[in-house]
Amino acid sequence: QVQLVESGGGLVQAGGSLRLSCAASGDIFSINSMGWYRQAPGKQRELVATKTSGGTTNYADSVKGRFTISRDNAKNTVYLQMNSLKPEDTAVYYCRFFSRSLDYWGQGTQVTVSS
Repeated sequence: QVQLVESGGGLVQAGGSLRLSCAASGDIFSINSMGWYRQAPGKQRELVATKTSGGTTNYADSVKGRFTISRDNAKNTVYLQMNSLKPEDTAVYYCRFFSRSLDYWGQGTQVTVSS
């Protein structure tokens, strides 16, 4: 069993920055991808960024050039550096550790960007 604990959310003004962290505990040997997703009120959950064990990254068009996903394998942690935040980035952000047969989600952390 894998548990994911997120941190780093909060309230920030437009143009500001936040860094989200997601630390995994348990056996993640079979996990080959990590990612961040978000869900705004009244909207479906959407992909923000993913990173594979091989280093391949994928970003939503809306965050390209502003957000950066990274991972620290020694700490079993994935990060999301968010710069130039916009009010439309306001959402609950979820981390995800997954492979073809495994799929784990964090509990979510609120990010609110004020205009």
